[in-house]
Amino acid sequence: MKQDILLCDLDAFFASVEQLDHPELQGKPVIVGGNPKARGVVSTCSYEAREYGVRSAMPMKKALELCPEAILLPVNMRRYKEVSKQVMTIFERFTPDIEPVSIDEAYLGVKKGTGVETAQQIRAAVKKELKLPISVGISVNKLLAKIASNLAKPDNIKAIWPEDVPDIIWPLPVKIIPGIGSSTEKKCYLYGIKTVGDLAKFPDKALISAFGKNGVIFKNYANGYDNRELELIHKTKSISEETTFPQDVFDREQVLTTLLALSEEVGYRLRSKRLRAKTISLKLRFADFTTISRDITLQEPTDKDLQIYHLVERLFLRHCNKPPWRLVGVRVSGLEKNQQLSLLSSAAENENKIMVVKDRLRDKYGKEVLVSAKRLLKPKE
Repeated sequence: MKQDILLCDLDAFFASVEQLDHPELQGKPVIVGGNPKARGVVSTCSYEAREYGVRSAMPMKKALELCPEAILLPVNMRRYKEVSKQVMTIFERFTPDIEPVSIDEAYLGVKKGTGVETAQQIRAAVKKELKLPISVGISVNKLLAKIASNLAKPDNIKAIWPEDVPDIIWPLPVKIIPGIGSSTEKKCYLYGIKTVGDLAKFPDKALISAFGKNGVIFKNYANGYDNRELELIHKTKSISEETTFPQDVFDREQVLTTLLALSEEVGYRLRSKRLRAKTISLKLRFADFTTISRDITLQEPTDKDLQIYHLVERLFLRHCNKPPWRLVGVRVSGLEKNQQLSLLSSAAENENKIMVVKDRLRDKYGKEVLVSAKRLLKPKE
């Protein structure tokens, strides 16, 4: 790449925002997540809570056993999104080349040779203007920038260059490589692969035999090679929205109501970018953290809320298996620029008019100004 790549990651984001909004929580163990009496899980926790062994995705009940003095707070996603937008606005001052990864994380591309200086300036701006901790990793590609960001935590900056890989990356546990989760890590151990260095030096044929084509990717990553380009904001390839429930959900209607809300959000974002989508995808995570993705590809692209919803509804009912469910998401891809049709049926024309009015109201008054009647139904107890 001809740029330096930064990975900017806000530390313990949800908990940090709560401590910002409630100064009396500074320096205290804060856990943001679901209700411990309803099998809730930890969304984020402050570093004070992490000292007790509390981690994200941990059952809230276990977190409280580890840290009985913790202060529990519910997820306030509206506030977190608001702060996230403020952070992204700061990023945009330094470069237009931004790939958002999540609500609290983004890759930035900056002029080659300016990465460390830019990272220092970004960190200073975020701390001064928003009073939030942020860690920044700097390198020549996304892989090394991500690892550098992890090593910079909490609230610091670290650069890792290709020549640093043997000394810095190889001694690290193999699970730091993207795509190596707990099951793949166990499989690596069976072959005597415990560190990144072990993986980097493992024979190619044996890796391919053990892990298929992923073996080649793992070895490239272990040697610091990563040719993935930034997926820039102005080159949108997909749009997605997802929700992690505060506690496991057993009621199908509650999931479908959530999918409707997510479909409306995705549809709005498509229209705001003047895009339509050909592929509609459902993401579904079960209580054991097994995650599946299923999709449908259309002959004609769409930007209509209800069409998106009915497709993900069909996917959910076909693949939902047995409850409970932990997370649902809606994703659209195969994006095309919206073409204004000269001939529309009266029904389609009326639907377009309704969507235009709805979008204008939403732009002016916020997304909850109009909601579908289905979303007003209370879930079963």
